[in-house]
Amino acid sequence: MKKSVQKVGMEQLRSCHGQGTSAEELQDSQISEVVIKKAQAGDLPRILEIYAYAREFMKRTGNPNQWKENAPQKEVLEADIRAGQLYVVRQKNRMIGVFALVIGKDPTYAQIEQGAWISESEYGTLHRVAGDGTVHGLFRRIVLFSEEKIGHLRIDTHADNHIMQHLILKNGFEQCGIIHIADGSERIAYEKVVSVAS
Repeated sequence: MKKSVQKVGMEQLRSCHGQGTSAEELQDSQISEVVIKKAQAGDLPRILEIYAYAREFMKRTGNPNQWKENAPQKEVLEADIRAGQLYVVRQKNRMIGVFALVIGKDPTYAQIEQGAWISESEYGTLHRVAGDGTVHGLFRRIVLFSEEKIGHLRIDTHADNHIMQHLILKNGFEQCGIIHIADGSERIAYEKVVSVAS
């Protein structure tokens, strides 16, 4: 079993296209010495602060409907913590991000429209990804960490969340189609297959 705490080597953060640009190098320096570990109950106050910031950021950038007030709900986050699937991202002992990595079948992905999944092998789904806005390159670090846990990832986002759509595609995911979440609303679904279990 892989450890739940990982530190980033600078080599891992270099662009897959070769020598990084100055912007990429800046991101690397900002995201260096990041630690990701499973969230604990005592982390909840800061986690809720990060989600509050993320909701306001979404509203300011044209995406007011993806996360309603107080979403994700505290009860959902507490259940994530109990299940060992909520992670926090820290840099220099400050929590800067949070996300859930849920391994196994997601019921909202059972049906996909206007496309198809790439693979039906076991996968992990990234949910509830948020940062506090202080560090660039956070999503890239989350994806790298998650790929170490499982080489087949899925994620979805709202049609109005253009920033997240850009980040998802930039980090190697392919757009696969449209899924519907529990409340019936549509989400754009993506998938990335690095490796699959034999």
